[in-house]
Amino acid sequence: MLLKIEGLDVSFRNEAGDVTAAARDVDLALDRGEILGLVGESGSGKSSVALSVPRLLPSPPAFWPKGRILFDGMDTLKSPVDALRRLRGRRIGVVFQDPMGSLSPLHRIGDQLAEMVRLHADVSRSAARARAVEWLGKVGIPDPAARAAAYPHELSGGMQQRVMIAMALMLGPDLLIADEPTTALDVTVQAQVLRLMKDLHRANAAILLITHDLGVVAQMATKLAVMKDGAVVETSDDPAAFFRAPAHPYSRTLVREARRMALDCGR
Repeated sequence: MLLKIEGLDVSFRNEAGDVTAAARDVDLALDRGEILGLVGESGSGKSSVALSVPRLLPSPPAFWPKGRILFDGMDTLKSPVDALRRLRGRRIGVVFQDPMGSLSPLHRIGDQLAEMVRLHADVSRSAARARAVEWLGKVGIPDPAARAAAYPHELSGGMQQRVMIAMALMLGPDLLIADEPTTALDVTVQAQVLRLMKDLHRANAAILLITHDLGVVAQMATKLAVMKDGAVVETSDDPAAFFRAPAHPYSRTLVREARRMALDCGR
């Protein structure tokens, strides 16, 4: 099993010492060649669980009272920071929900992507830059060579999101954590990005897909888990069966709402 989350609690402590639980007693498993759709409303704990895998939550205030996260047998919650840095980007790619907060405002887009390549691969600066431009084109950014010379604030929110997707995919990670990857993308670009994720999946990578869009889950996921109020309330290894007959009342509410929205969009 590539990724195994066992009995995980995620909490946050504020300056006054008060503790808020974001997730509790979460068990999830994901192997190579699988896509796990993690769904639920905002605030359900999805992102807290997902970003705990490469330990990207700022700590403090985040802490983990109990549980284990095993990535290829390594407990990321107990691993040294240097070991985690070697994993991030190369073996674990992450698409963040807030691209502007994840890109350096002081460096050009192409430089940031090329730096990621050179950090994990023994290639020249020119080769790294060429790969950066290539991937900007792959995620649907027009005139990628010119955009590579731009700073993040010079790009739209949708283009910033595509830059983050390129950064997460370009090294062919074993695990992709995609947190609302299609937010702010138009339908055409969304389809292009989902195709790239499927290509990664076909290369036997695992994908943890966090989204509120059940249409994307139905199209992409090989298994799914539903979270509510920090807990996993339902899992399924058969997404088609889940959409036909969800077991938990909250899951049924999500599916009904997704169907209603699909009908409204079709009118």
